[in-house]
Formats: sequence, C-alpha cells, structure tokens
Amino acid sequence: MIRHLICLWFAIVTSIGAVGAQDLTGLARVLPEESALRDIKRGGVQLDLSLSQGVPYRVFTLDEPRRLVVDFREVDWSALEPADFLESENVSAVRFGTYRPGWSRMVADLSVPLTVRTVELRQTDASGRARVTIQMARAEAETFALQSGAPYDARWDLPPAADVPTVAPRNDTNALRVMLDPGHGGIDPGAEQGGVDEKTMMLIFARELQDELLRAGGFDVFLTRTDDYFVSLEGRIAMAHTQSADVFISLHADSLGEGSAHGATIYTLSPEASDVASAKLAERHNRSDLLSGVDLSGADDRVTGVLLDLARQETQPRTEDLARTLVQTLTQTGGPMNRRPLRSAGFSVLKAADIPSVLIEIGFLSSPRDLENIKSAEWRQRMAGGIRAGLQAWRRDDLAQRPLVRR
Repeated sequence: MIRHLICLWFAIVTSIGAVGAQDLTGLARVLPEESALRDIKRGGVQLDLSLSQGVPYRVFTLDEPRRLVVDFREVDWSALEPADFLESENVSAVRFGTYRPGWSRMVADLSVPLTVRTVELRQTDASGRARVTIQMARAEAETFALQSGAPYDARWDLPPAADVPTVAPRNDTNALRVMLDPGHGGIDPGAEQGGVDEKTMMLIFARELQDELLRAGGFDVFLTRTDDYFVSLEGRIAMAHTQSADVFISLHADSLGEGSAHGATIYTLSPEASDVASAKLAERHNRSDLLSGVDLSGADDRVTGVLLDLARQETQPRTEDLARTLVQTLTQTGGPMNRRPLRSAGFSVLKAADIPSVLIEIGFLSSPRDLENIKSAEWRQRMAGGIRAGLQAWRRDDLAQRPLVRR
C-alpha cells in the first residue's frame, strides 16, 4: 500500500531571545507537573510536554497497531510517571525512553484512529523552558492509514544497509566468537517486578558473562548493546553477522502470570512452540519492535525461503546440541533449572539461519525465588560459569564433528 507520509520536524533556533545563551546540547528534563496526555473536545487528544529546554524533535504516526511516535534529541524521562501523565480514554498506553544513543522516543498506543492536526513548540519563559503541544483529531481508519508511516531523515536515522558485506577481522582464528544479546533496552524495559527491570539486569549479566568468557580465554565476545538503548530484533541479528559470530545468545529474565514459571530455560527456534507458555513468551518478545515504534510495514521476511531452509539443515542440529549442552552445564554449576529446561518457539531474534542461536531465560522475575537469585551477584557468577562451561564443551564436540558434516 502506498502511504502518504507525514513527518513534522522542528529544530530549535538558538538565536531567539534568551535561548541563544542556552547550551542546547545538555540533557532536557521533562517537567511532569506541566505535562499531560488528555482528551479534548470532539473525540480528539492533546499532548502537552514541558521540557527544561528546547530540543529538536519530530512527530509521526504508525498503523497496525495505531501509534503516535514523538522523537527527541535525548530527554531525561525519569521524573515522568505514565500513570500520572496519561489522562486519555483514546490512548490505551504510553511509554518513553532511549531509542538509540543520543535519541529518545515516546510512543502512545491509540485506541481509535487519530491524525495529527497541529504541532507547536513555545518557549515558556526567559529560562529557555519549552512546551510541545500536539493536537490530534478523530479520523477514518483509511485516512489514518494513508497518512501514517515512518519518515527517513539522515539527522535521526541510521543510513540504509550497504550491499557490500562487512566482516570483522578475526584476531584469533581458534577463538569462539560469541554475540551476547542483553534483551530489551531503552524504551523497551521488558519485564518489571519489585523495582527491578529486565533490560537493566540483562545488561549487567551480559557484562558479567562477557568478563567470564574473556578471562577463560579462547573467546571473542561482543554485545548487541552496551548501554540502555533500543536495538531492533533485525539489528541484533545483523550485528551477529557483522562480527562473524559463531554463536548468538539472547539473555532474558521474563515474567509470566501468577508466577507459574521458575528456573532457567533454554529456547531454540521452531515454527511451532513446544508448549503454550513458550508460544506466549515468543509473542511478547517479537512484539518489542512494534511497542518501540518501529515501522514493520515494508519489512521483508528474511528468514523464509529455500536457501535459508537449506542453511538450517546444518545449523539447526548444532543449535540443538548447544542447547542440550548448556542445560547440562547449567544444571551442574548454575541453576535452579526449570522442570522443562529445553523448549522451542518462534523467537524472531533466533532466526539467523547460519549462526547457532539460543535464548536463555536465566530465570523469571515473576518468581520470588528467581527474582532474589537474579539480584544476587554470586548467583549470577555461577550462572555465567555454567554458560562458559557449556560453550567450551559444545565447542570441543562441534569441532570434533565438523569433518563429518556433509558439504
């Protein structure tokens, strides 16, 4: 479907009044007492966001599902509580956070089709404080779809991928190149429980696991993110290819209703989930791109087709061997393990056809026992040791079996 794209871009002009004396490169803070997302007459919605200083920003909408997206040149959201900020019956949820380094994003889920009518930024006083006001009006679903779409702007977005592959040089051809993927990040916090969020704990654990592997020797280790920012699922897989990774490990600590899941679990890719809980978990993981305001309308399905299926004929058995080995070593040195520690589902982040890829739920934040374990540095060290031992054992077996693989 051809879309009529609306992109509203506003840059702050630093030569106006007292704003010229402001250093606009500092981090702008949201002023929650002057900010709200509320309903207005005729079924519309108005967003008022007060900032400690003006910053460049842009506004656009996305369809399927319907969302309002507002990007900023980095904003400190820490003082803003979604429950206090959201006062609209036409908006079902709102979230905000770092989108990528240096850039922030707010995403509002729209219960009804609403198109952007007016956007305004005003300097409220001589201190340089700014107020962004966006008014949205009810529209027909077809009109909303035609006016929605993600803009591309070189000042905000990464350049298109080049056709020429970039392969990282290997300093040690015998080293196992491991891409660690701390789940979630930035605007996508993942599971949250008792003041702990998944994105923070997985970044902590990924760094600890990286240290464990590097100290052991024989590993080159890379992270899909090194701070609190969002990385798309496709971007995580692309990083693994860019670094010529031998193994991809996605790290998570999710939450399931009523604390029904406990212990570490290793997931592999499968078009059919091994159980209902795994299917629901995969669905939640795969929606992270949508929740973070990514436009997937023009995305190609790069994980289907004959060539990729052929590649998996070799990769899938190696992946299953890796998963089984990790279960064994985590049981011996880490744990506790889930009663069914080896499962499968359609996790998009595992869809690299040529790289053995597993997703490790080191525990579930919804389990009080797992939550206390995940918060414990000593327990995380044991888990990191179990993963390291599993990778070493799998590497030995994989190299021994390599001459038997049909080329």
